[in-house]
Amino acid sequence: MRQKYLIIHDAAKHNLKIREYAVIDKSLEKTHTSMLRHDDYCLLYEENYDSAIIVNSISNGMSDLVATLRTRNLFPVAPKADLIAQSVISLYDSAKNSSVELFFNDSDRNANLR
Repeated sequence: MRQKYLIIHDAAKHNLKIREYAVIDKSLEKTHTSMLRHDDYCLLYEENYDSAIIVNSISNGMSDLVATLRTRNLFPVAPKADLIAQSVISLYDSAKNSSVELFFNDSDRNANLR
């Protein structure tokens, strides 16, 4: 499965959003990931977090942050969760409004950042 996670840090609103998308259209199976458009991804779920909770989790270490980011509806496997957590840390280090996209393709086991 090809997935995309959009991670948005809104410093002004003191929150973090993680949106999980996936390519579900079977006709796109042979389309190279780099050729996919935003519209080719379907939003599966959006999770919102209070920045104070995220900052506290970051200070407690990576495993605590991963545990905080995982919810009943958003539960990425360990390698994906670790990359998402690392991206969250980077976003909070910048201390401004910013975002990052993570792309995963289970067939090649690699992630790409944008």
